[in-house]
Amino acid sequence: MSRTDISAAGDHFLIGLRPTPHLHERDRALLADLRPAGVVLFKSNFVHDQPYEQWLDVHSKLIADVRATIGRDRIFIGIDHEGGRVCRTPAPITRFSYAARWAAQAGAVGQAMGVELASLGVNLNFAPVLDIHSNPANPVIGPRALGTTSGQVTAAALAFMASMQAENVLACGKHFPGHGDTATDSHRELPVLNRDLAGLRARELEPFRAAIGADIPMLMTSHLLLPKIDPAEPVTLSRRFGQELLRGELGFNGVVVSDDIGMHAVSRMFDDPTAAVRLLLAGTDLMMVCAYWTDTDRCRGFAEAMISAQQQGIISAQFAAQSRERIRSLLARAPQNAVTALSNDVFERHQAAGALFTAETAEVI
Repeated sequence: MSRTDISAAGDHFLIGLRPTPHLHERDRALLADLRPAGVVLFKSNFVHDQPYEQWLDVHSKLIADVRATIGRDRIFIGIDHEGGRVCRTPAPITRFSYAARWAAQAGAVGQAMGVELASLGVNLNFAPVLDIHSNPANPVIGPRALGTTSGQVTAAALAFMASMQAENVLACGKHFPGHGDTATDSHRELPVLNRDLAGLRARELEPFRAAIGADIPMLMTSHLLLPKIDPAEPVTLSRRFGQELLRGELGFNGVVVSDDIGMHAVSRMFDDPTAAVRLLLAGTDLMMVCAYWTDTDRCRGFAEAMISAQQQGIISAQFAAQSRERIRSLLARAPQNAVTALSNDVFERHQAAGALFTAETAEVI
């Protein structure tokens, strides 16, 4: 298809860049053709063995190249920056510990993270985690959660969100409708949670309800199967969750983003490009496709499927327009941060904001 054709679906994509701190030529071609709403940065998109001033210069060039290649006035530059092992950035960016370790200082940590991420040109952080650490056997959430009760998670998450967004970095709460009570890692396989709707309402949904009430701009869906509510589809592809529960019952009018569709929990479900259509119809606005997990050139087929579905009326013109408007409205609000060096004084102050991650074997992922 032509560049014009594929870019008609570009609003619906966040692209995780290939593993290099310089814009890869295949990324350059995809970004130019698709013109996505934004990109996602990983560890390999930063230089980790050079002094701050040097790696920041390389990073500044990467961000400038991404912006120029996409050719939009406004884009999302997203990152997972939670603390603990969920951190992509080199020193001297502050390595905070897992969220559970600084929940009581969530406002201060959110402020520090916001300042530092904004200085990297980032304007979207896939945090706070709104999951509740309710299952000690959970292999993927654990101390990433801000607490073991809905009240603890809600109080800390709202403080974190407000402080980070005051520093020009948008928050994205995750992983709807709550991943804390699972015993399986969705990066590897599809978790199953035997919770009914009444159970979700009583616990898991409470932090999401509160975040929506506080005008969180974006929420991320989980790769999770809840057979008592939708036995056929994981949350990622479920209208029951996206349209009826999140949009309808909870009244969320912001942007919904999928977790990375290359994760093993759902990756085979997207072998057929028309799964992208099911994802949109489920109520998701942004499809996250990252090179860390899959070949992002698959987005060409996903985009073609979306466009074809609109032409055939499978996705109505009104439905498509509403989704695009949610994305473009948030892009209009999203700060377009310049890459800027911070002083040593700033980093020294941030060291006192909350518990730091000091494990000698820490792996930045």
